[in-house]
Amino acid sequence: MGKVVVITGAGVGLGRALARRFAGEGESLILLGRTLSKVQEVADELGAPHFAVECDVQSADSVRKAFAQIAQKHPKIDVLINNAAIYEPFLVKDATDDQILQPILTNFAGPVFTSRAAIPMMEKGGYIINITSESVALEFPMLSMYMSSKAALERFTLSLAKEVAPDGIRVSTVRCGPMMEEGKGSNWSPEISMQFYQHCVAAGIDMMKRPISHVNNVTAVFRALLDLPGDVSVPHVSVEGWTA
Repeated sequence: MGKVVVITGAGVGLGRALARRFAGEGESLILLGRTLSKVQEVADELGAPHFAVECDVQSADSVRKAFAQIAQKHPKIDVLINNAAIYEPFLVKDATDDQILQPILTNFAGPVFTSRAAIPMMEKGGYIINITSESVALEFPMLSMYMSSKAALERFTLSLAKEVAPDGIRVSTVRCGPMMEEGKGSNWSPEISMQFYQHCVAAGIDMMKRPISHVNNVTAVFRALLDLPGDVSVPHVSVEGWTA
């Protein structure tokens, strides 16, 4: 019998790719997203028994409501993948209050809220996977809040793993580099995109020359984690693009 897998931010990108792969391999997917129509479209594509639930992870009340809805069909879940994130470049001196707060709430507080809700629904063998970013180590300009929220998530992961280990629940960080997906573009303005690129080049990071992995191929890392023997733990995985 397949695992019950909850994925946040499952309407696009890596979250959607994971949903498609795991559904095709016999797992039961619960797709969470802030915009219900996006995750519902993926759920409709996959068909039963997979289903979508509206959830804005930055809201503790929204998370509570979503997991209460999940519990009606699945009192027990096996895997939580915290994928939802806000990724927006900006200069701190020009930042709005929302630009500062949203990454903290979505990228850090969100996984805390969902983990809190998921742990009581997990048994021995449960797994929480928190997705972070190469920016934790690379120090991109204009991504101060994004990289700070992801760094905080990595530290949270280490502490949470110690808390839930006695219950037989594993917790891992998957730190991802750049990924591409057909048809997925940026909603940044051309001015912000150019400013970000120029600041990165000045900092020694040329985005145009760095290898990019395909989002579908990155899912293999998550498959490997879910298939680990019970006596093996992988606290941290770093994934980056590769040019053969």
